[in-house]
Amino acid sequence: HIPQGPVCTNLGLKPGQRLTVKGKVAPNAKSFVMNLGKDATLLGLHFNPRFDAHGDVNTIVCNSKKVEEWGAEHREAVFPFQKGGTAEITFAVNQNDVTVHLPGHQFTFPNRLNLSVFDYFDTQGDFTLQSISWE
Repeated sequence: HIPQGPVCTNLGLKPGQRLTVKGKVAPNAKSFVMNLGKDATLLGLHFNPRFDAHGDVNTIVCNSKKVEEWGAEHREAVFPFQKGGTAEITFAVNQNDVTVHLPGHQFTFPNRLNLSVFDYFDTQGDFTLQSISWE
């Protein structure tokens, strides 16, 4: 059972805006998830840092989801998260992609669903959300 964190709807994030998430990683974390999209069925970005889950160790796996259909997985080898540590992640929405800003690292993930606005955000797994802000 994956613990479900807060769910945000009607965010209205458009290109040029960013969402910053701060929180705490569980001391015995296996993985956590942040989803950004139109709603729970259309996810432009499924962001899944895995400490040790699904055969991945210290890997960030990103994907997109259209209803029940997942896209191709994208893996980032840089892993700036620590069990029991704090995490700050910023998602910057651009015209054609989302830039994910991590401590000391950033990467982009394409907007495969061509979403013009990101209204939905949720967190799941071994992560406690402490603050969320957008501009």
